[in-house]
Amino acid sequence: MNTLALRWLLLLMLLFKGLTGVAQDHLYSEFFNSPLYLNPALTGQFKADLRMNLIYRNQWTAVPGNLSYLSASIDYNVPQFGGGIGLLFNRSSEGTAFLTHTNIAGLYSYSVGSDDFVLSFGLQAGVTNRVIDYSKLLFDDQIDPTLGIISGATSAASLLPFNNKFYFDSGAGTNLAVADFNIGLAIQHLNRPNESFTGLTAKLPMRINTHISYRLDLDSYENNMDDDDKSYVIPSVVYYKQDKFYSYSVGMQYKRRGVNVGLSYRSGDSTQPSALVLSLIFDVFTNRDGGEKVRFGVSHDAAMKGLTYSNTAGSTEGSLGYETTLPNRMDAGTPRFEGARRCYEFY
Repeated sequence: MNTLALRWLLLLMLLFKGLTGVAQDHLYSEFFNSPLYLNPALTGQFKADLRMNLIYRNQWTAVPGNLSYLSASIDYNVPQFGGGIGLLFNRSSEGTAFLTHTNIAGLYSYSVGSDDFVLSFGLQAGVTNRVIDYSKLLFDDQIDPTLGIISGATSAASLLPFNNKFYFDSGAGTNLAVADFNIGLAIQHLNRPNESFTGLTAKLPMRINTHISYRLDLDSYENNMDDDDKSYVIPSVVYYKQDKFYSYSVGMQYKRRGVNVGLSYRSGDSTQPSALVLSLIFDVFTNRDGGEKVRFGVSHDAAMKGLTYSNTAGSTEGSLGYETTLPNRMDAGTPRFEGARRCYEFY
């Protein structure tokens, strides 16, 4: 099979999976740059008052069609209960406008603990729209055997009865930060919504993901050094499972003075190749004392087996984050668990 045929076969497989309702959720290599997508318990878990995150993934650049994924979020830190509230927007486009998902969800988190640990709980609820753009599809009655595609021709093919599908979606999560460990668990699609286009039952499987990180302080002997100036090695493991599909990511980050370099391995299956992921993150403090920070991130996945890199050209992600302190911060009250390690110190 030549390269072009293989690429189109991949595209058709994605479309077929979407029509039958067994597609998996998209996964980000820079999971730490989309914390609300990873786990609703991470809502409001950061130093400043307000945080905004944007991440975009271009999947398999060389495959025909637009395989792209985007998540944008905004959350507010409420110090009185050690958590926050947030809003998450997700959109995926698989194929040249063949199949799109759009989701908007509200999130809430609350924490308990002490100066030794922080245990957070999060809830998520929203609405998802799933649609196929038939104007971008080509049927056999729009093709002339001699002349090829007939310009302006309409097809007699029947539309699916529920082509524009809306459904309620929910999720929950928990996260524990204790000593130098951070451990989290999240479950999405708790209500298992029916996303069928045909009227038959096609329930969306729950997505379960767990994550664990460890922070090793390389400058622990420097008692007078500020934490933001120290060097850290942060190994992490993330495991995803949705129906029969599962994937895990094992990697390590080196972090020093706002520069974060990461290398990880992500496993694959019959439709998703395993990959080696290189990431580079920059934290720019525009006002360190005021808690204002801008984060830029980029990463690239290189397929290791299964689908070759020459067929896919890998996948690329870009992310942007911003944190700021509001003028009324001094009136917000004393932050809870001020002496404890928090989850945001692990990414």
